[in-house]
Amino acid sequence: MIIKPLKTSQIEKLATLEKECFRYPWTKNMFVQEAENPFAHYFVAQQKEELIGYAGMWKVLNEGHITNIAVTPAYRRTGVGRQLLNTLIEEAVKLEIKVLMLEVRKSNKAAIDLYSSAGFVISGCRKGYYPDSEDAILMDLVLMGGNE
Repeated sequence: MIIKPLKTSQIEKLATLEKECFRYPWTKNMFVQEAENPFAHYFVAQQKEELIGYAGMWKVLNEGHITNIAVTPAYRRTGVGRQLLNTLIEEAVKLEIKVLMLEVRKSNKAAIDLYSSAGFVISGCRKGYYPDSEDAILMDLVLMGGNE
């Protein structure tokens, strides 16, 4: 498996993977907009030519916001999500981001456990955040220099 920056030629495959992974998937057009967004940083995980996961974040000033991490069902619990998360953390350090933030479904225990194991801590809750009214758990990771 390799992880590389997203290429616009991969957006069609990315939109297909998104539909496999989420109840309320982003559209192809949303990914096109993200690819054009100067604040966005997206990476894809590939097994040979197959797109098996992706991760993205925004950098705004010295903060980072993880938008999504997704792994196709066949490759879940194989370390792909962890590698994608580590890639985002490494990129955040290079970009001198002081804190990484994210929202995760309250019911998504596997994702919460993954983020917790990487050092993220729960910082709050957004009631009824998702389209089906499920709450979002807010999690933060303070990176080096984040307490200045």
